[in-house]
Amino acid sequence: MQEYNKASAWFDNLYKKHENNHEKIPWARQDVNPILQTYLDRKDNHKGKALVIGCGLGDDAYALDKVGFDVLAIDVSQTALNLAKKRFFTSGIRFEKQDIFDMPQKYYEHFDFVFEALTIQSLPVEFREKMINSIADTVAKGGELLVVAHQLNGNNDGPPWPLTQEQIDMFKTTSLKEHSFDIVLEESIISQRKFKVLYKK
Repeated sequence: MQEYNKASAWFDNLYKKHENNHEKIPWARQDVNPILQTYLDRKDNHKGKALVIGCGLGDDAYALDKVGFDVLAIDVSQTALNLAKKRFFTSGIRFEKQDIFDMPQKYYEHFDFVFEALTIQSLPVEFREKMINSIADTVAKGGELLVVAHQLNGNNDGPPWPLTQEQIDMFKTTSLKEHSFDIVLEESIISQRKFKVLYKK
């Protein structure tokens, strides 16, 4: 996975550069992703094991922890994990340096809820199918996966590399079934349209 290591190394470099100025980290809103919050607000009772992929500074993991999930938050950047641990040191979140391509066997079909937001698009397109399959493998039978990703609009040299409809539909070729599909409109220099898709296994 030498090519993957090269493609992902820039994450940690950026976190190191701005570890004392989080506003300079483009994707770090320092608040829960509103799409995840909407999902959480729809139910009063949340329980089970949750996984946050590419957890960054940890806000989404913290939102899941607060409502009752047992949360594992992973990232390839140790700097990001250190910052997240410091921010949410009173939580029960487990922060682990881990890439989705090399998840331990114990995490196969392990999580009742998996949240993936904007991580797939942060890696070059050649990793897309493998990453989608790796994410699907973490979802437990009966579990759910919520995916948020920008939709490709025209040419894009990346990073990030927004997804096409055909690429988001790759999830339906795994063991997952599409439960709901929405396009969210927002102002963004990347794309003004986001996929919001909920899958179930």
